[in-house]
Amino acid sequence: MASEHVIAVSEKDFEEKVISSSDLVIADFWAEWCAPCLRVAPVLEEMAQEYGGKVKIAKINVDKDPGLAAKYGIRSIPTLLFFQGGKVADSVIGMVPKKDLTQKVANLIG
Repeated sequence: MASEHVIAVSEKDFEEKVISSSDLVIADFWAEWCAPCLRVAPVLEEMAQEYGGKVKIAKINVDKDPGLAAKYGIRSIPTLLFFQGGKVADSVIGMVPKKDLTQKVANLIG
C-alpha cells in the first residue's frame, strides 16, 4: 500500500474501517488475477494522496473475503463503492478514467 490512506480491509474490520469512518471511503473490490483491478490500483493510490485526509481507499480482496462481495452484490470487478456516513453513496463498475472518479469524489465531498 502506497499511503496511509490506502488500507487493506477484511470482513472482521470492515465495520470499523469503512462503515464507521467519518471520511469518504472508496471500497475497491478487487482480486490479484484481475488485470483491470491492477490498472486502477495506482489511480486510487494517487487519489488517496491527492485528497489527503478527506478520502480513504479500502481494498477488499474478493477471493479472501467473498462474504463482503456477496453482501454488497459484487458480480464484476473492479467495483468501487463510495461509502459516506456508513452507506453506499455511489458506485463504479469496471475501469473508468481518473477524471470520472475525481468528479464522483468532488460531488460527494463538496
